[in-house]
Amino acid sequence: MQLTDSRDISADRDTVYAALLSPEVLKECVPGCQELTGTPEEGFEATVVQKVGPVKATFKGQVTLSNMNAPESLTLSGEGKGGAAGFAKGGADVRLEEIESGTRLHYDVEAKVGGKLAQLGSRIIDGFAKKMADQFFEDFAAAVEGPQEEPAGGEAAGGEAAEDQPKKGWFKRLTS
Repeated sequence: MQLTDSRDISADRDTVYAALLSPEVLKECVPGCQELTGTPEEGFEATVVQKVGPVKATFKGQVTLSNMNAPESLTLSGEGKGGAAGFAKGGADVRLEEIESGTRLHYDVEAKVGGKLAQLGSRIIDGFAKKMADQFFEDFAAAVEGPQEEPAGGEAAGGEAAEDQPKKGWFKRLTS
């Protein structure tokens, strides 16, 4: 299964790249992630619980970062074993492009499954993989940018106009 898409993130390219290397951000953004430890240099170990169709499994696996070209691109690769449910492995080539409003994150995802998961059929697996990738990059953008809703009446706390106080995601607040 292959998937290509892009997301615009209201943050500079260095901030977005740093967030891709952060285990805290990755743990928060990977759907179903229970635990994620490690470093970008040595790789990450993860425990993810997911339900695909009728199959629910706990996957334990590793994520490695390669082809790191700060702050322009990197490759995320992972493989997890889910016991009797089978295995999942895949990767994402991520490219960051500066745009006027921040950063455009381009991604090419490839995923493969085996075992009981593979028996579910490509329609279920492809739909699930697309949903997972979309959810990850949506959560990633939210972690970096912060909430997108505006206060009622266009006023922020303290009576200042909302545009004078841009909202930031927790990672962006941490690095600012």
